[in-house]
Amino acid sequence: MSSADSSPGRRVSLLTLGCSRNEVDSEELAGRLAAGGWELESDPAGSDVVVVNTCGFVESAKKDSVDTLLAASDTGAKVVAVGCMAERYGEQLAENLPEADAVLGFDHYAQLAERLDDVAAGRRISSHTPADRRKLLPISPVERQDAAEDVAVPGHAGWGPRVLRTRLDDAPVASLKIASGCDRRCSFCAIPSFRGSFVSRHPDEIVAEAEWLATQGARELFLVSENSTSYGKDLGRELGGTRALEALLPRLAEVDGVERVRVSYLQPAETRPDLVKAIATTPGVADYFDLSFQHSSESVLRRMRRFGSTDSFLALVDQIREYAPEAGIRTNVIVGFPGETEDDVAELERFLTGARLDAVGVFGYSDEDGTEAEGYEGKLDEDVIAERVARISTLVEELTAQRAEERVGTVVDVLVEQAGSHSEDSDAEDSEDAEVRGRAAHQAPEVDGECVVLDAGEVERGAVIRCEVVDSEGVDLIVRPAGPVTGEDPAGEDAAR
Repeated sequence: MSSADSSPGRRVSLLTLGCSRNEVDSEELAGRLAAGGWELESDPAGSDVVVVNTCGFVESAKKDSVDTLLAASDTGAKVVAVGCMAERYGEQLAENLPEADAVLGFDHYAQLAERLDDVAAGRRISSHTPADRRKLLPISPVERQDAAEDVAVPGHAGWGPRVLRTRLDDAPVASLKIASGCDRRCSFCAIPSFRGSFVSRHPDEIVAEAEWLATQGARELFLVSENSTSYGKDLGRELGGTRALEALLPRLAEVDGVERVRVSYLQPAETRPDLVKAIATTPGVADYFDLSFQHSSESVLRRMRRFGSTDSFLALVDQIREYAPEAGIRTNVIVGFPGETEDDVAELERFLTGARLDAVGVFGYSDEDGTEAEGYEGKLDEDVIAERVARISTLVEELTAQRAEERVGTVVDVLVEQAGSHSEDSDAEDSEDAEVRGRAAHQAPEVDGECVVLDAGEVERGAVIRCEVVDSEGVDLIVRPAGPVTGEDPAGEDAAR
């Protein structure tokens, strides 16, 4: 990423925290900066300016963002804070963190190269003033597309002859944003207030970016948004309306060079039967369901301003497995929500035990600034929340390990992310010696475990290998190629699709 010919004073590195949506935003910013004459550096220590794309979702993420800003300042470079924490807190963050030379919001993104010129020259930039971004677009989704042209929506940069994005790594998986914002009003979540109302990207724009990503080495496209089940509701019937995602998936799966398309962040209450079928049965689309259950007790869900129940969620899981018995299903759950009782926890346990999910993130409730739940009565003591987190985490660890063990003897298609070789005479059961690692269709990047490939020989990163599962370790699978491996052409006939 660095350049020996970097212009003095115009070398920049980007550090990204938080979710995959932030990663897309950072690559858009990298594209804007490169177009504006800035040289991209991978090492902050060799940069004149360090841009930190912050996360402002929960307290631990905010702390990580602040720590990263402070560490960037220690390099001697100028430091600029962007991203969700900067958007959410703006002037307040600037006042409490003088180490940051500028705190910029989403509205600064289009002119970021010019703003960094100001920072490098020592010119002061007024810090971002936070506002409720839900008020920037019409309430009616069908009226938003035209209005969105005048509102900064990160990750929705222009397209056409050139995609305004620069990849910041060479990983064979790339996140692809299909929408931004959220219209839901979950009582514990502040995201809509600083990410704004839901806005879909035009399907042609998404396909164009997918084609570009394929030329950049992406073999798996990871579709991201705040709520993928809402995709298309603001596009109009001519573009598919609320069925737009079902129409988009086959188009993306047909992009030359793309081996797998994965959808993230589905709202259970909005997950329609047609969408379940499309994800589970479309060739080239991973039969993978990232469902945001959050809880399963009806009383807790209502206080969360969400819908569903243990029985309706179990019915959805059954529907998925009717189409694809080996489908991967993951979720996150919050325990210790205000007013949560022992009966509510038992109901969550009933759901988790019956659902047999592949991966579950367990989080203890904490107040978020400006949310409805912050003012709720019935707050639980921290030690009670910690006990429930430990209790549910122990159950989840056992259940997900069992689910992985059930996959022993099945066949999976592994996208290689760490290439290498495994010697012919090595102990096949010693997974620690393996150098080839990747992910099967039921495993999303970073959060759902991985596959350790034994006896793979020489194989290229980005290849797809059909493997038999021979063992499991927690949520990780130990696999062996089910046939000869060439690893020469990820898109060739030796690659399992």
